[in-house]
Amino acid sequence: MSFGIMTPPMQVGYDEVLRVWREADTVPEIEHAWLFDHLMPIAGDPDGPILEGWTLLSALAAQTSRLRIGLLVTSNRFRPPAMLAKIATTVDIVSGGRLDFGIGAGSRPSHPLARREYDAHGLPYHGQADAVAALAEACTVIRRLWTAEAPFDFAGEHVSLTGAYGNPRPVQRPHPPIMIGGRANATLRVVAAHANVWNIPGGGDIEDLAARSRLLDKYCEEIGRNPAEITRSIFLPADYEHSEVTRAKIAEAGNAGFGHFVLGLPNPYPEGVAHWVAEELIRKA
Repeated sequence: MSFGIMTPPMQVGYDEVLRVWREADTVPEIEHAWLFDHLMPIAGDPDGPILEGWTLLSALAAQTSRLRIGLLVTSNRFRPPAMLAKIATTVDIVSGGRLDFGIGAGSRPSHPLARREYDAHGLPYHGQADAVAALAEACTVIRRLWTAEAPFDFAGEHVSLTGAYGNPRPVQRPHPPIMIGGRANATLRVVAAHANVWNIPGGGDIEDLAARSRLLDKYCEEIGRNPAEITRSIFLPADYEHSEVTRAKIAEAGNAGFGHFVLGLPNPYPEGVAHWVAEELIRKA
């Protein structure tokens, strides 16, 4: 089992997030730490403060030394994939090769607080089928930019590049691990083709989540990929008042085949929260 934390950078300040990450960097049981990728709050005061994920991640990379780091997950709708590849490369270099590259198709229109950030920032919002197809092309392009030894052109339905070339390359070779988040059938096909890690939000019906995992196995087998090559990751919210509830969810997910756990920390973050996670949620799991 691998355990990490996620600190949503909304309704909090930089100093608060930095405090938690610096503490977590000293706690061996916590192996990874994550932010999310939203431009406006999706909980609490809708007009409250929120920090941009990749910029903050780079700052935290420079302030930590051990944790693997990433966004759970970046929206492919927000940034052109070639630009995203360059941003991620920079973070991997700043961190000394500790980036786990999380990416997804972007928020569904059923989440109105997430939907509004596209209009508010002048970003186009297309249908889910279009977004998933664009995600598949983005994964192809980003991997090529991380590994190609010469400039290349790419002509897809959603991405068009001329003379694309990534220099420098990421520290990690052949490239940072790719985590894809999502649960829709079409997204799982992209996971099967491109991901090293698959993440899904937990806390609901574990049989439903296990069924999603089995469907991913099927899609891997259809393209001749060993399903065991993809780590199964789950996001679970931590409950400060009822740690036994969170531990039960961890055990339930572990029994269903999930081995990579991202524990969401509600804010405000208590003093010593990273040590609490290690003591109450990980060591007793």
